[in-house]
Amino acid sequence: PSSAAPLGSTLLELVVVLAVTALLASLAFPAYRAHVLRTHRVDAQAALLALAAAQERFHLRHLRYASQSELGIAAPDGLGIASITADGRYRLAIDGADAATFTASALASGPQADDSACRNFRIDARGARSATDAAGQAAPRCWN
Repeated sequence: PSSAAPLGSTLLELVVVLAVTALLASLAFPAYRAHVLRTHRVDAQAALLALAAAQERFHLRHLRYASQSELGIAAPDGLGIASITADGRYRLAIDGADAATFTASALASGPQADDSACRNFRIDARGARSATDAAGQAAPRCWN
């Protein structure tokens, strides 16, 4: 008779491995989710910069900035920009516009609305950029 140990793993060993895996996943998933939300902020920034450039072209033609109603109208009669970003993460709006200035915003929507640190991005005719968190407090790091 041989005294060699049986090959394979016991149920207890399997449960321990599953518990360790579950613990690691529970620690990693929130960090991954936060990283994904941060990377999608680029969508808002790019959309607002494109909107600002379109506003300047519109201003050259019409001697005024386009209003919210002209956002989706094709150029040269409007800006030709959709009111929601391509992946649906932000809703774009022209908050105010006249002959001298405009203010535009990108508000997180859909799954991106979970980004409480950088909920609303803004840009104006001077190129000034700002952002606020879910509580409406200034969030200066959002554009970085």
